[in-house]
Amino acid sequence: MKTFKYSRQAFLKTLLVSALVVTGSLAAAQSKFALISHAPDSDSWWNTIKNSVKQAGEDYGVRVDYRNPPNGDLADMARLIEQAAAQGYDGVIVTIADFNVLQGAIKKLTDKKIPVITINSGTPEQSEKLGAVMHVGQPEYAAGKGAGERAKADGIKSFLCVNHYATNPASFERCRGFAEAIGADFKKSTIDSGDDPTGIEAKVSAYLRQNPGTQAVLTLGPTSAHPTLKALEKGGQKGKLWMATFDLSDEISKGIKDGSVKFAIDQQPYLQGYIPVAVLATMKATNSTDLTKVAAAVKANSKSTARFNEYGLVPAYGARHIGSGPGFVTKDNIAKVEKYAGQYR
Repeated sequence: MKTFKYSRQAFLKTLLVSALVVTGSLAAAQSKFALISHAPDSDSWWNTIKNSVKQAGEDYGVRVDYRNPPNGDLADMARLIEQAAAQGYDGVIVTIADFNVLQGAIKKLTDKKIPVITINSGTPEQSEKLGAVMHVGQPEYAAGKGAGERAKADGIKSFLCVNHYATNPASFERCRGFAEAIGADFKKSTIDSGDDPTGIEAKVSAYLRQNPGTQAVLTLGPTSAHPTLKALEKGGQKGKLWMATFDLSDEISKGIKDGSVKFAIDQQPYLQGYIPVAVLATMKATNSTDLTKVAAAVKANSKSTARFNEYGLVPAYGARHIGSGPGFVTKDNIAKVEKYAGQYR
């Protein structure tokens, strides 16, 4: 009798746990999330995040819709957020491209008790003011300053910051951090290059002609890095003028290997898409808002762990927010990351 009684209790306990798992899985499977970015269609850097939300959706059994303003117009982005609020998503992931422009639209989500996770641009402080669950991204000023400190160690005292997405005010924090690290004038050292490759190349060339004492160039991503490399090559300065950039691409990887690019500042964008989906799905499945427990569940999830290990990604789990960078890709570690550049890095 004792043996039977124990077995029956064990069986019932197992059955209960199984029921909870199934219920949680069904809850997650019925979930529908949206990721709304500020990026125009022309910005290929966001392909990595598109890949990550697709994979996270498959791993966690949820649907994730990617939305963005085709031309990068923030008013259009605000409308997309308002539409998401009206469409009744179970959670929305959004970039803080401009706090003032987007806060009204994001409030429509939080007013409806739709969980919001902010990513990429903006700050954890802004995220909290917006009522978001957490922020997943790279501290922009700190990343720029870290790059500037490396430049200062190389003797750099003047630079040009090529900003191809000046429509996002947070982007200037990268330039400002770099400038303050080397003691340069932030505003005089920064140009709004636009995102047209021919225009970027022309503006970089013109600035360097007008400011021949410029020692370094910092670009904010592949969109501005590629035309800048062309401008330097045509001006006979490629490999001679100190250059660094944010983010990665095949062309940037090639520059790191041949020495024309000192390093790339990697914000591990894959994490910015994957982790928010994982967090929202886990919150929904467990019906929990305890971020410590939710983050621990994501961290312990075998599929999440496998993805991060495979791609060499290291999230920085905090008490509330999760950091995705910065990391620095140099000649020393380029071989490890270039395999996945443009897809998962």
